Amino acid sequence: MKIIAIANTYPAYNKTAFPAFDKAEEPVVFSHADSALLKDGKPFFIPEFAEPCTYQVELVVRICRLGKSIPERFASRYYDGVTVGIAFTAHGLLERFCRAGYPWDLATGFDGAAAVGNFVPTEGHNLRDLHFCLQAGGVEVQRGWSGDMQWSIDRLIAHVSQFYTIRQGDLIFTGAPVTARQAVIGDRLEAYLDGEKLLTIKVK
Repeated sequence: MKIIAIANTYPAYNKTAFPAFDKAEEPVVFSHADSALLKDGKPFFIPEFAEPCTYQVELVVRICRLGKSIPERFASRYYDGVTVGIAFTAHGLLERFCRAGYPWDLATGFDGAAAVGNFVPTEGHNLRDLHFCLQAGGVEVQRGWSGDMQWSIDRLIAHVSQFYTIRQGDLIFTGAPVTARQAVIGDRLEAYLDGEKLLTIKVK
């Protein structure tokens, strides 16, 4: 199982957080170790090396079949579920690695860094009109809309599959729509997709 992530899906976020990404003509792709996956409502423990630790809400797509070099017009055949996820980042490490020009995998793909909620079938959902949000302690702190994505989910899958063979069970974190927020021990994070709560995580 692979966890693939996209860094520059939302133009408004790119302009404020990563101006260099705003000029990219294609998706910026990176990946996580499979041990980054956090599911089933398990708590997230802030690692010692991850201070400050931040989080962002994202849409996550689940791959349902084997594919390689998939044309965009056929990409919808290769996923069957969507949910909300929370991407945790060791923000200090990320800044240091970016300044040095190093890969940032250790800052974004450490154990437990990729939390996912319960998946709902993509059938019957307009993936260009998904509203999702994240609450901390019952207060909304982040919100996104898939209509703001500069590349559709089908386009992302077509692009990724040029480089990676995708397999059943692989996950694609489709990108963060807003600036990261710092995680605090005791936070209760709840993520919603079109008004339905699909993920609850306690930060410890």
